[in-house]
Amino acid sequence: MDLFSYMSEQNKEKDSPLAARLRPTTLDEVVGQQHIIGKDKLLYRAIKADKLSSIIFYGPPGTGKTTLAKVIANTTSAEFTQLNATVAGKKDMEEVTAKAKDTLGMYNKKTILFIDEIHRFNKGQQDYLLPFVEDGTVILIGATTENPYFEVNGALISRSIIFELKPLSVDDIKELIRRAVYDEVKGMGSYDAVIDEDARNFLADMADGDARTALNAVELGILTTERSEDKKIHITLEVAQECIQKRVVKYDKTGDNHYDTISAFIKSMRGSDPDAAVFYLARMLNAGESVTFIARRMMICASEDVGNADPQALVVATAAAQAVERVGMPEAQIILSQAVAYIATAPKSNASVVAIEEAMRAVQETPNVTIPVHLQDAHYKGAYKLGHGEGYLYAHDYPGNYVKQQYLPYELNGREFYRPSGNGYEVKIREHMKKLRSQ
Repeated sequence: MDLFSYMSEQNKEKDSPLAARLRPTTLDEVVGQQHIIGKDKLLYRAIKADKLSSIIFYGPPGTGKTTLAKVIANTTSAEFTQLNATVAGKKDMEEVTAKAKDTLGMYNKKTILFIDEIHRFNKGQQDYLLPFVEDGTVILIGATTENPYFEVNGALISRSIIFELKPLSVDDIKELIRRAVYDEVKGMGSYDAVIDEDARNFLADMADGDARTALNAVELGILTTERSEDKKIHITLEVAQECIQKRVVKYDKTGDNHYDTISAFIKSMRGSDPDAAVFYLARMLNAGESVTFIARRMMICASEDVGNADPQALVVATAAAQAVERVGMPEAQIILSQAVAYIATAPKSNASVVAIEEAMRAVQETPNVTIPVHLQDAHYKGAYKLGHGEGYLYAHDYPGNYVKQQYLPYELNGREFYRPSGNGYEVKIREHMKKLRSQ
């Protein structure tokens, strides 16, 4: 590196955002993520021993994915190089892999390749990396906010260890804010600023686990707040509130939050908690989720989890699905809320689910059973001449519109697939079936 390049790097580091300047350089400086970098954990031991294999860091923004990669860069004896998938192309990868081959051949030194936003690489770009990862030319470190099992090549996944980073706790964020305000080397301590405890608590809470959000707010507050009479910059609660106007709802309609939220939505209706169900409904609507998608999931839940314990649940869900298509937002949210509350508070039964699952297994296990002759069609091309339909008893000719006869194939005689629960309307169904079967 020449003098001009060195000075450029120094100025870049000096002028970079606070969140970048405050990044740790050693494991002991890292805040949070103790579930993967605690001193007894695999990743901590691997970094300390400089014995890394290919890994993928997966988690929400601002949780430390790039930070951990930088820590590895500062501790490893391997060559470390970095690409950002949003701007890197095949030519960049060719240059990196060519240099990695030379480094390995001439110096017997491996290369760690850190790819930020790796989910941005298309399948072809990910496939290109595979042979170099497989033969050890490069050790891959990928960072992604998207579920790698959805967005990263399966072959790369199978050759990597996945580490999931969690949103930072409020206490973690508060510690980072303290460093940001008072650290004179990496933070903004030279500005002689102070932060009130209620302001720190507020920023830590509003950041919602994202360190970058909190640090950006601290930097903005210090740079834009006038000094007080005591010559200090005071970050008060009022200043903090101005620096973070609104809590960001983390919801990606194609990623994890989409699947996690719809899962919580369904499970809340299934668990008979209308408050939670309506909350997750609001979360999806606020993020712009498709109302038709939500309505489809409600119809499924009405059948799968309520079933015949309250047959009206499916009617309500279906009517809501039709209504929201005709009405549209914002009024559609009222219709959805009504239907969600109904489904959540309805008595529950999955007897119909169990019935079809067991019946499907029976079909697979006994594929060649014969339909009883008396149930077979007698009209198709003169099938009555073969005895089809002979002996069939017409239920409406008998008292109570019921007559006992063999309906299941004889090989399955006595099998019960639908067993009504003791909830809601299925109590009546169960009593009715018990009465019929006793005749």
